[in-house]
Amino acid sequence: MNIKMLGAFAAVALLAACAQQTKTAQTGTGAAVTSGPAPGSEEDLVANVGDRVFYDFNKSNLKPDARATLDRQSGWLAKYPKVDVQVAGNCDDRGTEEYNLALGQRRANAAADYLKAKGVAGSRITTISYGKDRPTATGDNEQAWAQNRNAITSVK
Repeated sequence: MNIKMLGAFAAVALLAACAQQTKTAQTGTGAAVTSGPAPGSEEDLVANVGDRVFYDFNKSNLKPDARATLDRQSGWLAKYPKVDVQVAGNCDDRGTEEYNLALGQRRANAAADYLKAKGVAGSRITTISYGKDRPTATGDNEQAWAQNRNAITSVK
């Protein structure tokens, strides 16, 4: 009898450990609704703030829409002061490897410097350049190139 009870408890514990936790909220009708991403997570940043800014060809200056995204990021980072981020600068596949690594670093630095100017502690931000090595869009056309000229902020 004790062995059966012990086995049942072990099975329940195993199922509980494997179960995925989701946050739910009750609606007025009694139906449960699953909420969005965990607050302060990478998914929260992407879904609610935006994780990337875009640049013009061979440029690293921030455009108005990039500043707006970085303003939202700085507000989000103020809300989650224990979250550190990495800003990765990227380029399209035109140009030499050396040129694109340098341009990607300027792009990452431009975004990071803007966040610092908005009050985010520099110790919370790291930068890296991937040059043209990590494209987000495939293709050899202006639409793909425009998507690959970016700086992406990610939670560390």
